[in-house]
Formats: sequence, structure tokens, C-alpha cells
Amino acid sequence: VHRARFSHWFSFIMALPSFTSFLFASTLTVLTFAGMQMFKTNLASSEWMTILGGLIGSQLFVFLLTAVGNLETHMFGRNFQTKLFPEVILCLVVAMFASGLVHRVCVTTCFLFSMVAIYYINKIAASVHAPTTNPTPQVSVKTKKNR
Repeated sequence: VHRARFSHWFSFIMALPSFTSFLFASTLTVLTFAGMQMFKTNLASSEWMTILGGLIGSQLFVFLLTAVGNLETHMFGRNFQTKLFPEVILCLVVAMFASGLVHRVCVTTCFLFSMVAIYYINKIAASVHAPTTNPTPQVSVKTKKNR
């Protein structure tokens, strides 16, 4: 009931253009890194906070990967795909390094949360960008037998 009531709102929402999305994701990347550095002592204060530090590090990974992917889309065209090497691995290393500046346990949790995030990013991308195939109907040809 609620979905039908608000469905007209979602019909007008479009994704940002690739360069605008690049700027937005880059800004979120810098703000996330700055927040991790500002609250470094708080994030390293307890076990649960180090897990939170790894979760924030994985968000840094997602924002950085989004920024890199959108920059490549803007520069190389819409058909360019982000590859595992070097883009994903480079973004993962940067996020893990940023998490390592907070606490060494944050590196491990950042890696684990990032693997979960990249799994779901890949799953969503596969469903959105899957090639569509139009099934061709089978036409049966009936022949008359000569008598």
C-alpha cells in the first residue's frame, strides 16, 4: 500500500551524470577519510569501535570505487567497465591503508566488510546491466503430405 502511494516519486528519480557522481563520491571519500582521522582515538578505544572503524573503512572503499568508476566512465565512455585489477584492488588497498592509520584491527574488518560490499555491488551491477535477450518464438512449419 505504501509503495503504491509513493511510486510516483520514484519514477522521476534519475542517477547523477557520471562526472557529477564522480565529484559527489570524491567529496564523500575525503569527508570519510577526514572523519576517520578526526575520531582516530575514539575508533581505536575499544573492540566494537575498531569494528566500526573497519565498517567506515569499507564505506571509504565503496565511495572511492564509485569515484574511480565514474571518472573512468566520464573519460572512456559508458561501455568502459571497472576491472578487478587495478581499480578494485587499488581502492581496496587505499581503504585498508586508511583503516590501518586508525588501528590494525580496522584493516582486517575493513577487508571483510569490503568483500561483502563488493559482492553486493557486483550482484546489483549484474542485475542492472545484464544483457537482455528476446526469446524468438518457435514457428512450427506444417507441411501437407502429397496423396
